[in-house]
Amino acid sequence: MIEPQKKDVAPPDLKRFRGYFITGLLVLGPVMVTFWIIINLFIVMDSLLGRPIQYLLGEIIGIPFFEQQIIYGIGFITLILLIIATGWFSRQYLGDRLVKLVNKWFEHIPLVNKVYSAVLQISQALLGGQREVFKYAVIIEYPKEHVYSIGFVTQDTRGAPQDAVAEDVISIFVPTTPNPTSGYLLFVPKKDVAFLNMSVEEALKLIISAGALVGRGGGGSRDAARRLGIRMHPLHDDDVRPPFRREDEM
Repeated sequence: MIEPQKKDVAPPDLKRFRGYFITGLLVLGPVMVTFWIIINLFIVMDSLLGRPIQYLLGEIIGIPFFEQQIIYGIGFITLILLIIATGWFSRQYLGDRLVKLVNKWFEHIPLVNKVYSAVLQISQALLGGQREVFKYAVIIEYPKEHVYSIGFVTQDTRGAPQDAVAEDVISIFVPTTPNPTSGYLLFVPKKDVAFLNMSVEEALKLIISAGALVGRGGGGSRDAARRLGIRMHPLHDDDVRPPFRREDEM
């Protein structure tokens, strides 16, 4: 009779130290990667603008201080000032026309237009004007029963879409992952919309990361949700409100 071979079992001390190593790696790994990215980004940005600026100030203009030594960080500071100046210039009439011309030019370049358009729209969604278009983060039952999607309230539906249905509906944009610039416009009954205790920015991070980055709570407006007739998430619905009535019925 052949006895079954015994599997090698690691000693308890070795297993414990291996667990410590993995835990330490999980703790230090993100910190080290974050610092590595920041430091390398600083070095790259500083080298791109630092040397030309120092050459301009030292060799061409002739400032002795910049001729004798290397000043680290001057390129990064120049980049910050350049971004601020670009923002100011783009809000002027001539700058606005120039920005529109550049955008139109990029839109006609094959392949580049896809990348540029996606980056532009994501940047606007996170930093710019789409925060005003996306008013609140909500969750709805879509695309089928017991399956839920995050969406953004764009407006309290009026006009032809509202007149075509009997229920009181609200306009919700449901973005795709990981590119939130495309998606679906849905007109959902207000009673079927749950207002999330989450800001638009945090909800966008959750969508772009495909659910990997769970946003922080807070940042939503309960009073605004009540005015629109949006019910709160059950976990946060700690008060009792009267049923929603449309403004023309008040």
